[in-house]
Amino acid sequence: MEAIGNAGSAIGILAKDGVVLIGEKKVTSKLLQTSTSAEKMYKIDDHVACAVAGIMSDANILINTARVQAQRYTFMYQEPMPVEQLVQSLCDTKQGYTQFGGLRPFGVSFLFAGWDKNHGFQLYMSDPSGNYSGWKAAAVGANNQAAQSILKQDYKDDASREEVVELALKVLSKTMDTTTLTSEKLELSEVFLTPSGSVKYHVHSPDSLTKLLVKHGVTQPTAETS
Repeated sequence: MEAIGNAGSAIGILAKDGVVLIGEKKVTSKLLQTSTSAEKMYKIDDHVACAVAGIMSDANILINTARVQAQRYTFMYQEPMPVEQLVQSLCDTKQGYTQFGGLRPFGVSFLFAGWDKNHGFQLYMSDPSGNYSGWKAAAVGANNQAAQSILKQDYKDDASREEVVELALKVLSKTMDTTTLTSEKLELSEVFLTPSGSVKYHVHSPDSLTKLLVKHGVTQPTAETS
């Protein structure tokens, strides 16, 4: 739990037309080469993605397990795995590691975002014990209590994806340890339906993130261009 508390924040918010996940990349040293690949956001299947807080090596094992389970279901039933069923099967694995001596639990919390034909857009949070629950807005990682209380005040049920992105950026800017938000410190992804009805998982590029930060007034345009 301490590893999760020290990890960069991850926030998930449900919109009427999608789910938004945002994560803070923690730069522990300026000598560290910044990763070009995703650190916080992972695609599990075409219709499910997750944000991670905690020990990344543990998370990778669970993400691979979830990907295999999703593909097995699709192979067997020729349709995407329901989001809650996928979350539940992964949490069953997590729970097994809390039951026996000689094993330590997976030190990672997840936020799962997805869409299925049964329940539409969904957001789930799971912790190392194997508990999971559905949320409209949730935060894991560092300063999650502060983030949760801002979300409680400002979340609106019928918000659009654009409004939810603005709320996510606002929450992260208030709860992050650093004073200024930049695209290097963030990862932002969305799960939504395309006009044709298929589910799309989209990760914002650094340029797109910078534009969003300036647009919503979270960072100064001059600071970015200088």
